[in-house]
Amino acid sequence: MLHSTMQDDYQLTLLPILRYGRQVHAASKIITYTGADGAPYVESTFAEVADRADQLAAALARLGVQAGDRVGTFLWNNQTHMEAYLAIPCMGAVLHTLNIRLFPEQLAFVINHAADKVIIVDASIAPLLARVRDQLTTVQHIIVKGPGDASSLGSYSDDGGGLLDYDTLLAAERPGYDYPEVTESTGAAMCYTSGTTGNPKGVMYSHRSTYMHSFAVTSTANIALSERDRMLVIVPMFHANAWGTPYAAWMIGADLVFPQQFLQAGPISRIIHDTRPTLTGAVPTVLNDLLHNAPETDMSSLRLVMCGGSAVPRGLIDGYRDQFHVPVVQGWGMTETSPVCAIGHPPKEMGSLSETDWRVKTGRIMPGVELRITADDGTVQPWDGESLGEIEVRGSWITAAYYDPDGSSNDPSKFNDGWLRTGDVASVMPNGYVMISDRAKDVIKSGGEWVSSVDLENTIMGHPAVLEAAVIGVPDDRWDERPLACVVLKPGQSVTADELRHWLSERTAKFWLPERWSFVSEVPKTSVGKFDKKVLRARNSAGDLDVEHLA
Repeated sequence: MLHSTMQDDYQLTLLPILRYGRQVHAASKIITYTGADGAPYVESTFAEVADRADQLAAALARLGVQAGDRVGTFLWNNQTHMEAYLAIPCMGAVLHTLNIRLFPEQLAFVINHAADKVIIVDASIAPLLARVRDQLTTVQHIIVKGPGDASSLGSYSDDGGGLLDYDTLLAAERPGYDYPEVTESTGAAMCYTSGTTGNPKGVMYSHRSTYMHSFAVTSTANIALSERDRMLVIVPMFHANAWGTPYAAWMIGADLVFPQQFLQAGPISRIIHDTRPTLTGAVPTVLNDLLHNAPETDMSSLRLVMCGGSAVPRGLIDGYRDQFHVPVVQGWGMTETSPVCAIGHPPKEMGSLSETDWRVKTGRIMPGVELRITADDGTVQPWDGESLGEIEVRGSWITAAYYDPDGSSNDPSKFNDGWLRTGDVASVMPNGYVMISDRAKDVIKSGGEWVSSVDLENTIMGHPAVLEAAVIGVPDDRWDERPLACVVLKPGQSVTADELRHWLSERTAKFWLPERWSFVSEVPKTSVGKFDKKVLRARNSAGDLDVEHLA
């Protein structure tokens, strides 16, 4: 084999990304919304944030953080979190972004499982961390940032025996930290899955996987993030690194706007008006809130809205086009995939399908990721747009295992001969466009046929009176399983189950039509905003849902 003449030993790590953003894009901005009267925004340049990252790295080193140690962040989307994003991996430690919405027992589990040595916490949510403080076995220091009462976590101390103040620690250090050179396979950051079944599972992102994913975000195959953009980061920074946008923005020089805890329609509308972002991304529930509760928002600065986390309803895509004149593009991925694997830009040859028909598809598989679908017997299915199978993926930003320090938490069934099994059932068109039909655990098997809960939900949510709809499979004496539609109506709207079923009959297969309907005040959500169908199933089994059974 003939070797190349290239510098193949050049390491793809976050350190050159930190250096590049600091030098080349020194004047780019990071803007954090505070909600304060008179001065609602804090603004810093990349150069200033890089200096503070240096100081944070030095402060952590002084506290004894060494290569490979995990440092947890229990923070909102803000400048402090960005400083941690840069400092912790570049000093050779591992950034562990903690999901602030986990149940206490899950939060304690992930902190102990990751063996976090230090946690940086926002004072405003200190009570959430305090609920599990006495269960944490490895945490040596807690650093507090921002306004709020952190006394539930203890008292402040200069000797490290109590709480430490973030700004005081940084003030004692100088910029110019001497970062070590690490290898690209070194762990850079870790996220845990949302734990919909059992304990959350940890995914350790390498420097290389984060580097490659960051480049992908800047490509036209993704959202083509550039230095001319201003990215409003609504997706939590604890959720798969906010879909990879903070690192990509730093690398390419795009301004970043962080909303902290102000994620309701009103403040988001104000932030868009004041800061004029060109890009944003969020789960459907957040975008729905904006569409229905702040329809007067001026979104003329936005060129694109990315939506993911769960299937994007046609009504949401049409609503943003008609109301805001902004295209919504659907993205698909998971914590295990860094996360973006597919994105739903309409192709240049749309054929007989409309633009919206393409946008409601899960998306086209991105360069850098390989995808196949497999039947229950392991047979690889063709890309013909009809054959169904479980999605399996592999690539440079796909995990090959779960973080498993004690050998108790890995799940070999999730991996198949070097491919990650996603649990999503889909078909793939010859041009690489994926259409997920369901989660493997959510697909409804009725009379030997598959009923797609995702397709049913999206179609029901197209009704003008419906805000949200979740469909679950319930036992049926004749058909084994049948769909139960749980529907949330828009404020001030009314419609009967019979009217919805008749409306649906003109838009879907007859054997898919639900006989069982339940009108609920809200669809339960997971910590990352996905429909939590296991809660609905439990409520139905317990008889807690008011179900109407149509003849």
